[in-house]
Amino acid sequence: MTFHDFCTRLSTIEKTSSRLEMTALLADLFNTLQRDDVEPACWLLLGRLAPLYVNLEFNFAEKMVMRVLAECVDTASTKADNKERLSSVLSLFKSCGDLGDVAEHLLHTHAEDTRSILEVFNALLALAKEGGVGSQERKLQHMAEILRKSSGLTAKYTVRILLGTLRLGFSQMTLLDALSWAKTGDKSLRKPLELAYQMKADIGKFARVFLAEGEKGLDSFDIELGIPIAPALCQRLHTADEMIEKMGKVYVEPKYDGTRVSIHIQKSGKEWHIRTFTRNLEESSGMFPELATDRALDAIDADEIILDSEAVGYDPETDKLLPFQQTIQRKRKHDIEETAARVPLRFFVFDILYKNGKNLLHIPLYERKEILEQTIKRGSVFVLAPYIITDSPKELREFHAKQLSTGLEGAVIKQYASEYQPGRRGWSWVKFKEEEGAVGKLSDTLDCIVMGYYKGQGKRTGFGVGAFLVGVRDEKSDTIRTVAKIGTGLSDDQWKELKTRAEKLAVKSQPKEYLVHENLIPDVWMKPSLVVEVAADEITNSPTHSAEKALRFPRLERFRDDKTPDQATTVKELRAI
Repeated sequence: MTFHDFCTRLSTIEKTSSRLEMTALLADLFNTLQRDDVEPACWLLLGRLAPLYVNLEFNFAEKMVMRVLAECVDTASTKADNKERLSSVLSLFKSCGDLGDVAEHLLHTHAEDTRSILEVFNALLALAKEGGVGSQERKLQHMAEILRKSSGLTAKYTVRILLGTLRLGFSQMTLLDALSWAKTGDKSLRKPLELAYQMKADIGKFARVFLAEGEKGLDSFDIELGIPIAPALCQRLHTADEMIEKMGKVYVEPKYDGTRVSIHIQKSGKEWHIRTFTRNLEESSGMFPELATDRALDAIDADEIILDSEAVGYDPETDKLLPFQQTIQRKRKHDIEETAARVPLRFFVFDILYKNGKNLLHIPLYERKEILEQTIKRGSVFVLAPYIITDSPKELREFHAKQLSTGLEGAVIKQYASEYQPGRRGWSWVKFKEEEGAVGKLSDTLDCIVMGYYKGQGKRTGFGVGAFLVGVRDEKSDTIRTVAKIGTGLSDDQWKELKTRAEKLAVKSQPKEYLVHENLIPDVWMKPSLVVEVAADEITNSPTHSAEKALRFPRLERFRDDKTPDQATTVKELRAI
């Protein structure tokens, strides 16, 4: 398939509001692609070049792209110098707010783009990998070469991909629906597809295998060291009695307020020995120098292993665990060694998913616990998370209360014989945060997506933000529905931080996946990227919010940089709280 044909399909999808029609269009695209085009097409559809676990970004500013577009304008049709052309590009951008549309307008006279999808993808890949001394200028030259070969249409989508602003209104989960549709004409294979994908979270590889081999290919799509497994997540129940009634015999562990870390180790590996991944499947290996040591490797009695853990900072003088706000300081790309010395970590390991070539996801938890205890040596950077085993609500409550008294978030309850279930499914894990019968707040916080903000008045004029709109995910329709407008409970520093973050995510028009009542339209829309943890007193029915529920007295708890919009609270979970 040519890149021009691919972009023509993108244009059709972009104009489509119906979720079913969009899924059918994607399915038709999948059935048309050559096998070698499938992986690059998947990533280009998502506005990327690789999965999140591959650290590959363009990091182009709008000014850089405008500079290149000015150079690419057909000089035969204008006598303007480059400065005048740049001014013209800027003027067009100010009027329409989308450099993709600007590129289409400026380059519409170019001949039709005959390059293949793979050819353009490889050119973009080479551009993203450009580095070293003088790489900035080489990147600009390389970008100009790509755009000079583009037609107006292909330039439009190329520029959006370069800037990370390609927003077609769907996620990887919609691609799974489309893959099912491509084979069956409906979404009937969504569940088995999602189950297989969660074990090796690489939609490009997954699509290539499934389209070539069908359901038979799912059996071979197994755990692979160095590719993240979607982490198991907790559901919610309100009381200890409910938990025991529903789950029976359980493990009860402390709920640490840290950052989730999946740890992959291969001692005999040639390219790497330890790789780590975040909750949102991004590689984070460079953030944890304490793991890249002989001491850490020697603490593992296995050659190959995948561990699930929570990293928590601690005070080396008092040995006390640090709050999340201090632990999250370790999430950085610079001054890593200095920060590691100031905020040392303990990795509380609570599960083992793979050992020496064997997938352990499907064996019962009590067996995984035994294997884990035989594998981790005490006294290292790895700490086996403590637990009790019980079928007594009274013992569960006592353990939970003890964790709260020591400053932890509460407890995590896991079915004694449960399999490890990647993603948010089933009732094998449940979190127990607030005290039973607590008044004045919900039993749990919500992870909401910031959809836009309202400009401030009075004192908040100086902040530039007076309130912000948040929403939750609707998994059925792959949309984001509003649940609260938050205008209180933030410190001055939080208002300032919100404005800084919001400016980077602002977009000119309402994203396709947002469902918002006309009375709640914000002054400035934001692309779905920022996740915040929100507390509230209660949930009420709402005729205005598109989630049909609203938060009463909502307040910001913290920014959740460790979570993506795909991991935000769902409408289904909202109704269950």
